[in-house]
Amino acid sequence: MRSRARRVGLAFVAASVAFAGAVYGVTRPAAAEVVAEASASALVADMGAGWNLGNALEANNNGIPSETAWGNPVVTQALINRVKASGFRTIRIPVSYLGHIGAGPSYTVDAAWLTRIAEVVNYAHSQGLYVLINMHGDGYKTVTGSWLICDAADQTTIRDKYQKVWQQIATKFQGYNERLIFESMNENFDGQYGAPTQPCYSNINAYNQTFVDTVRRTGGTNASRWLLVPGWNTNIDYTVGNYGFVIPTDQYRSSTIPAGEQRLMISVHYYDPWDFTGQEDGAITQWGPNATDPARTSTWGQEDHLDAQLKKTHDAFVTRGYPVFVGEYGSIDKTTYDPSNNTYRADFARALVAAAKKYGAATAYWDNGWNGQHGFALFDRSSATVTQQGIINAIMSAVGGGTSPTPTASPTRTASPTPTASPTAAPGACRAVSTVSAWNTGLTNSIAITNTGATAVNGWNLTFTLPAGQSIVSGWSAGYAPASGTVTATNASYNGTLAPGGSTTIGYQASHTGNAAAPTGFTLNGATCS
Repeated sequence: MRSRARRVGLAFVAASVAFAGAVYGVTRPAAAEVVAEASASALVADMGAGWNLGNALEANNNGIPSETAWGNPVVTQALINRVKASGFRTIRIPVSYLGHIGAGPSYTVDAAWLTRIAEVVNYAHSQGLYVLINMHGDGYKTVTGSWLICDAADQTTIRDKYQKVWQQIATKFQGYNERLIFESMNENFDGQYGAPTQPCYSNINAYNQTFVDTVRRTGGTNASRWLLVPGWNTNIDYTVGNYGFVIPTDQYRSSTIPAGEQRLMISVHYYDPWDFTGQEDGAITQWGPNATDPARTSTWGQEDHLDAQLKKTHDAFVTRGYPVFVGEYGSIDKTTYDPSNNTYRADFARALVAAAKKYGAATAYWDNGWNGQHGFALFDRSSATVTQQGIINAIMSAVGGGTSPTPTASPTRTASPTPTASPTAAPGACRAVSTVSAWNTGLTNSIAITNTGATAVNGWNLTFTLPAGQSIVSGWSAGYAPASGTVTATNASYNGTLAPGGSTTIGYQASHTGNAAAPTGFTLNGATCS
């Protein structure tokens, strides 16, 4: 097993960057920033729990990307269906380009590679999931053919190549709705784990700015979709602290975006403490308040540290309306050294996701496809089955989705949650807001439901009428029946209670025959919604 290659994408920082004393500003948001923060909160809530399709489209052989180069099988729709059925609502798909980029000055990306990327994106996007794609391995000095190197001499050529590659990627996905998110790069830094160096950090900021400007100028949905940018090596301290990170300006975004809202997200990764999460010597196998053996537990990086790190991202970015995305976290399998290790891996995942939720951040577990010693995998990709149900349950309980049912059969396209509660009370008033994104013969609709009454709703049915020619093909966060005409959406097990003023967001994907209008006639437990 080439475990080092299988972990490309990890932040090897914890052991050498163990301090948490970076300076960062904590200020009360201005009025406009309060509006922006609300928009960010809605996005994070809708993204739910995330998962990485790691070591697939960023894998390479001698600098030529190939999804099977590091031992994983070809990605299938069945795998993505299983991930969705397990409760994940966001999938991050790391992508390398490397040798699939032609020579300058055009730097043409191989058409077949872009087509394959789109196929894998479609596996998740067609199921109503959020999807993130990035430029992953092109900035690693240790990868053959890497070129997005922040301390290389010829930055003019690098920036030109970077701009032209992202222009092609953005154009390829121009028509996808806003559930597709682009991430500028992954863990870019100069290769040493000390304090950031200049002008290397300045070049990273320049890459991020080029990325935002390039994507926005391609137009279409790209003018308004969410874009994700990292700081130095996606390290929290070096991103929130006074080390040089600059949030890009967003001057070319669509004029339809309210002035008080952002469309930029901040990317960080979390693998503290590394001796527990990634170090392969087997010495540290336990973590958290339930650890029973001090000799097997790291002397730092416990829950208090985790909470403090996530709070830093909240104070630096979330309060200003910029959502934070913990795009990678997780811990390797050390059960060969300690049979109880999976319990602590689940505790770590639960604590990370709970803290992220507390501080307004979304998350994506790092899964490299490897099951067994030193692996991060939650699924067997060949059989599309779950291998770490306990860790998945921990993630889902922390994000607010209950536990994921143990799968016994291959999931179908319409893997909507099965409601477990019957409506017992009608609200005095309600509000339902649709956000429709349409393309060709398909659309997605996100519906925000708010109880504006004075009493709690304990179990709900939301009824609405689809326009003629529309038919629901998949849905999330509710059960939907029938597929067309007057539809009733019934709460899932985890969102059936709406306190006064409380809200939840559900959604579905539908086909249409030319009419992509929003549904009408919303009622919640019989009460008409505004």
